[in-house]
This record gives sequence, structure tokens and C-alpha cells, in this order.
Amino acid sequence: MQTRAAARAPHLITALLTIAAVGMGACCGYLLNGPAMAAFTGTAAGVGACTGSFLARRRVLAGLKHDRDAATADGYATGLAHAVLVGIAAYEAAVFPLTGPDSVSDDERDARRTVAYRIAAYEGLSHTVRTSAAAALEAIDHAQDAERTRKAMTALATTVYRQHTRR
Repeated sequence: MQTRAAARAPHLITALLTIAAVGMGACCGYLLNGPAMAAFTGTAAGVGACTGSFLARRRVLAGLKHDRDAATADGYATGLAHAVLVGIAAYEAAVFPLTGPDSVSDDERDARRTVAYRIAAYEGLSHTVRTSAAAALEAIDHAQDAERTRKAMTALATTVYRQHTRR
């Protein structure tokens, strides 16, 4: 689905190129041989520019569609990676609460664990994010070494950041 501006852009560019070609052709024709030649060269340049623009339009739109699809896929993958990071961070906060061990109920901890595992198992994730997420979930599940968990979460955040900035 194209927006109105994206659909109109090739037509506006064609009109602009045609007007510019008519103006330049008319100026060159006037300098060469007067008003009659200006009318002829302006018309010829305008027809040529308009025809060329319409012939090249399909190729230009195909290139724009390819770039738009690539950007959409990259944005989708980055969004998934960030969702994994947030989901696992929420699970980490339930396992290692800042307000004390009794501040999070077992039901809430189990719910956050379930959500974190479901998000991390999503098919659309890249292999590197999935591997890093598995390591972080393993460290959190053992829940004995907060430093190990912190390192695993740092590695996950770094992986997500690298995936986001590798483009």
C-alpha cells in the first residue's frame, strides 16, 4: 500500500523534468535561431523528457519498493529483538526484585517466565539474538548468581544493539 505522497512523487518528478527540459530547450533554440527554433527545441526536449520519465518510472518504483521492503524487514527484526530484551528484563526483575525476595509472588514470576520464553522462542528472531536470549534465560533460571545473570543480560543487550546498528 502506497501513501498518496509516494504515489504522486513520480508524476511530480516527471512534470518537473518536463518543464525544465522545455525551458532549457527553448532557451537553447532561441539562442541558436530565434523564436521558431525555440518553440521546436522546447517541444522536442519536453516530449523527450516526458517519454523518458514514463519509461523509467517502472524501474524507479521497483527500486523504491525493494528498499522499502528491506527497511520494513530490518525494522521488524529490530523490534522483535527489543521485545525479547524487554521481556527477559521483566523476568529478571521478577527473579531479582530490588525491593526484596518476597515482593514478587510466585504466580507473577511464573507468568513473566512464560512470557519471556514465548517471546524468545519466536521464529522471526535472528540466530544471534535467540542464542543470547537462551543464555540469559538460563542464567536467570538458575537464580543463584546475580553477577552471571547481569553479564548474560549485558550480552543480550549488546547483541540487540549490534543487530540494530549493523545496517
